[in-house]
Amino acid sequence: MAPYTLKWGILATGGIAQTFSKDLLADPSARGADDVHHEIVAAASSSSASRAAEFLKDVGAGPDAKAYGSYAELVVDPNVDIIYVATPHSHHFQNAMLALEVGNKHVLCEKAFTVTAAQVRKLVATARAKNLFLMEAVWTRYFPLSIQVRELVKSGAIGTVYRVVADNSFNSNADSTAASILHFPDSNRMVNPDLAGGALLDLGIYSLTWLFQILYHLQSEDEGEKEAPQVVAAINKYARTGADESTTVVLQFPGHRSQGIGMTSLRVGTGVGSAQKSGPAILIQGSDGEIQVMGPAFKPLAYRVIKKSEEKSADQIPWIDVPIPADKRPGATWAGHGMFWEADEAARCLRDGKKESATLPLSESIVIMETMEEALRQGGIVYPEVITTDVFDKNSPLNTGKA
Repeated sequence: MAPYTLKWGILATGGIAQTFSKDLLADPSARGADDVHHEIVAAASSSSASRAAEFLKDVGAGPDAKAYGSYAELVVDPNVDIIYVATPHSHHFQNAMLALEVGNKHVLCEKAFTVTAAQVRKLVATARAKNLFLMEAVWTRYFPLSIQVRELVKSGAIGTVYRVVADNSFNSNADSTAASILHFPDSNRMVNPDLAGGALLDLGIYSLTWLFQILYHLQSEDEGEKEAPQVVAAINKYARTGADESTTVVLQFPGHRSQGIGMTSLRVGTGVGSAQKSGPAILIQGSDGEIQVMGPAFKPLAYRVIKKSEEKSADQIPWIDVPIPADKRPGATWAGHGMFWEADEAARCLRDGKKESATLPLSESIVIMETMEEALRQGGIVYPEVITTDVFDKNSPLNTGKA
C-alpha cells in the first residue's frame, strides 16, 4: 500500500520553520515511517514572496512549491492540507485562527500553543466546530525515548510515581561586566513582552512537558476526569523588560499524592558545559526507584532506570541511548532533529480520521496553558492586549506582518 501523503503549508520562515521543514523532507524509512510521506507545497513569509521562495529553496522543497508574501494567501491555497504555524507564540492565536476560520485548514501550531488559556479554548472550539485537526507541536512527546519512559511508568517499573523534577534552562548571561544584562537585545523574542517573551513560555514548557506527560497524562482513565494540578510559582523578572528570566513552578496533585517541580531560567543552565557532566535534567521518582533522563529536556536521547533494590551505585548503571535516526540517502546532508515524529503523528491522525492526537489531547493542552497562565499571574507578568485578546481579527497586525 502506498504511504499516506500529507501536503504542508509552512506559515513563517524563521529558524524553527527551517528545522521542521528539513525534518519533514528527511527519509521516512530511516525512522521506520514507511506508512506516511510529507510534502511541502507552499510557504508564506509576511515580509515578501521572495523571502518565502528563498526559504523553500533552502529547505529543499520541490520546484512546484508556491511562495506567498502573506499568510492570508497561504491558508486558502487549495493544495495545502495542513498549516504549520511557526511564528512567535505571541502570534499563534491569530495565525492559527486564520488557518482554521478563513482557510478551513488543519493546523499544527508550535508551542507554547498561545499566550492565554482563553485563546486555546477558542482555537479548540473552532477546530471542533469545523471538524478540523488541531495539535500543539510539543515535539518532545513523540520522541521514542518519551514513549519508552511513559511505558515504563505505566508498567510499574518504578512503582507508584510521587514526584517529577524537570529543568530546562540556559545560561544566557552577557559576556560583560554588567552581570544583570542578558546576551541578547531587549527586542529578542526571549525577553520582549510584545512577543510574549520570557523563560516559561519558551523554555519552561519543556519542563512542564515532563511533569504533565507523567503526572497528568498517565492518570488512569478509570478514575474519570483527570485531576488538574494546583499551582504555586516563583518568578524573577528581567529588570530591563519585565519578562520572566527565572521561573519555578510547583504542581500538586493532591488526589494522587504526587508533585512536580518544573524549573527554567535564562540565568543558569541545566548543564555546565554539557548535561553529561551535570547529571540528569529529569528525575521521575517512584516508590520502587527512579528514571533519570539526560537533557536537554526538549530533545531527550538517553535514560536509565535505577531500582530501589539495585545494589550497584548509580554511576555503574549504563544509560540507554535512543538516538535520532540519520537520513542515509546518497547526498543527504541533514542529520535530523527529531521534529519529524510529531509530523508523522499528524499525518497518521488525518489518515485515520482523527481530529486530535491521543498523545497530547487538546483538553490537556488547555490545562497546560491554564497552568502557565496561573504561574505568570502569580509572578505579575503582563503582556499587551494585542497578543492576549481571544477575539479573532483576520486583519490583525499579527496576521498581516505589520506588528
